Amino acid sequence: MRIATEKQAEKPTARAAERAAATRTVRLRVGDGRPPARPVGKGRRRGLLAATAGLLVAATFGAAAPASAAPHRLDTEALRRSLDGVPNAEVTGALVRVAGSDGHWWGTAGTADKDTGAPVRSDSSFRIGSISKLFTGTVMLQLVAEHKVDLDAPVRRYLPGLLSEEYQDVKVGQLLNHTSGLPGASPEMTGANAEDPDQWYVDNRFRSWTPAEVVKLATAGKKPTFTPGTAQQYNGVNTHVAGLVIERVTGRTFAEEVRSRITRPLGLGRTYVPDADDFSLPEPHAHGYRTVKGELVDVTEQSPYAWAEGGMISTAADLDRFISALFRGKLLPPSQQKLLFELPDPKKVVNNRNKHCASLTDPTNQGVPCFSAIGLMRTELKDGTVVWGKTGSEPGYVNAVLATPDLSRRVVYSLNYTSPPRSSELPYILRIADAAFTSRGK
Repeated sequence: MRIATEKQAEKPTARAAERAAATRTVRLRVGDGRPPARPVGKGRRRGLLAATAGLLVAATFGAAAPASAAPHRLDTEALRRSLDGVPNAEVTGALVRVAGSDGHWWGTAGTADKDTGAPVRSDSSFRIGSISKLFTGTVMLQLVAEHKVDLDAPVRRYLPGLLSEEYQDVKVGQLLNHTSGLPGASPEMTGANAEDPDQWYVDNRFRSWTPAEVVKLATAGKKPTFTPGTAQQYNGVNTHVAGLVIERVTGRTFAEEVRSRITRPLGLGRTYVPDADDFSLPEPHAHGYRTVKGELVDVTEQSPYAWAEGGMISTAADLDRFISALFRGKLLPPSQQKLLFELPDPKKVVNNRNKHCASLTDPTNQGVPCFSAIGLMRTELKDGTVVWGKTGSEPGYVNAVLATPDLSRRVVYSLNYTSPPRSSELPYILRIADAAFTSRGK
């Protein structure tokens, strides 16, 4: 392992608030990562990945306009240690980007390709999984601002025929904060009932289902999991429906809406919604692997059918720019911006076995609803620091974008997690979060 450090001044286009506060920018390279360039048949274990990554969120009910204490000085040694031990049998590669008022840090570890031994690059593209939901929620709230969508309107108003009468009470806003009561994805698409779900995924990773097929398979012959608006249960089917609403009211594809409304205005040149038949991942990238019968299988190329729910591709730099613009109100007008951190009232909405919102320190505490009106997750760390953001995973890739509400500390990470039996990516995630948000630098 080779360690290098660099100092770099903020670019002229960097955010004004950070320019005023920053005294230095530090970037630590672990391995041979390079500085960032400018600008799903998924199987049972994909669901477990999403739930485990979501355990980072130990949520408590908070105000709609949250505040957070100023972050500690960047602890670059703790950040470096958070990547110790990579690569190993569980994580073949990792990249972490930290930014904020105390400077920038990035680190990479492990190998991008186990056959060539090439190092992970910090400007790598990766499959962002459920972080895609934030892009979907942003577009939806923009349409609300344009009076093209009503969050309190039934979904069936916009998509007649998609949902049966049993789902007539499901409202558009309930899709975004996961209080709709829609059933989860069908085992037919996840391999949950397969004898070997990991092998099933490898064999079926190029299969695709249209968004309408995803919804139909999930809801056919089933009743709502709970009365809409009474509970919160994280569910990707919600976002497939939301994506279909966006396409119906705009008359354009979801990919076109994301491009014209978010990625192009923000200059996110490496963030996009792949075509349904595009299984590739742009270079540079780290390969994703899945453990099957004790062997690593390369699953870098896979179906992006998760679409508005989890099919997008991006980079750490692009995600940092996106979350910064979102929190600063550059993507939404004030009337919708106030919904960004609005959580359901736990006196009216219960957490329905939602592991994403469970306490990290008390196994008996299942927590309260932690997803906001746009789908942001609220996290309260052990020292009381409040962090908002989103985790996301696809086979071979476990990621998150997290930030304090005032953007004084922001983190993006991507781990190439191999999903071996009886393992968890959670220890790696907690190590990164603790180093980035709670450790005190000297």
